[in-house]
Amino acid sequence: MGDKKGILFVLIGAGSFGFTPVFAKLGFSNGYTLGQINIVQMLISLFLLWGIVIAKGSSFKGLNKKNMKQIMITGSFVGLTSIFYYGSMIFLPASLAIILLFQFVWIGILFEWILSKVRPGMVTLAAMALILIGVFFASNILNGSLEKLPAMGFVFGILAAFTYAGFINFSGKVATEVDPWVRSSLMVTGSTVLVLLIFIRDIPSIPVTDGSLWMVTVGVALFGSVMPPLFFALGAHLISGGLVNILSSFELPVAIISASIILSESITLVQWVGTSLIILAIILNELGNMRVNSRKHSASD
Repeated sequence: MGDKKGILFVLIGAGSFGFTPVFAKLGFSNGYTLGQINIVQMLISLFLLWGIVIAKGSSFKGLNKKNMKQIMITGSFVGLTSIFYYGSMIFLPASLAIILLFQFVWIGILFEWILSKVRPGMVTLAAMALILIGVFFASNILNGSLEKLPAMGFVFGILAAFTYAGFINFSGKVATEVDPWVRSSLMVTGSTVLVLLIFIRDIPSIPVTDGSLWMVTVGVALFGSVMPPLFFALGAHLISGGLVNILSSFELPVAIISASIILSESITLVQWVGTSLIILAIILNELGNMRVNSRKHSASD
């Protein structure tokens, strides 16, 4: 029963993050700026997460000035990811922006190789190659449609992948003994500070009485900053880490399907083939790693 609950919660967490491009795109179509959307989103996320911490009575055990600073710096990568990810959507279709973001998978493997000296095995290298092939098809390059899109959108998309990979790499190593909800809240605090500093000139222009802005940013905050950590916190500990990573890929088809249905973006069969290859690569990589770890444990026993 615990496994089923864990799978369901992680799927909900991953799927909810897939809806953030829809709200970001709606925000831009309503004329709101990148700064306005990021500022209001972060402030909403900040109050919601700290509200949960207070309501739950979360423990601050293990927290000190040093690791508090480390957590907030790690959280600033979330702010950068948000800026670059939404920024790419100004220039690109949401479906392409999410595909670029998903390059964090192989970028994260490179980070681990460079920073932790963990050399990827043959399965991982094969998965990286499969992801790149998937991107080739998913980006619709065969139809020549990329030539019409601004290069800045691709730059932002790849930067989002790098900062997201950096967040994942460091978040698993910084103050892991601190309550997850307190860590998440401090990370969002770090993101909020960064976003406010970068977009300080946008603060006076925020239309605080505009209900449409709040609707969009509440959607982005809820599906991007609150629901994913909530459901991952509820379900991730009930299943294996490898299965969590596999289920997290559910975000990709949800984002593309929602962009197709809600935003009326055209998704070709070739793009679906590319997307399927990316998801397949993630699954094969995690299953391969799980098998290798199982063999190591068997050998040590």
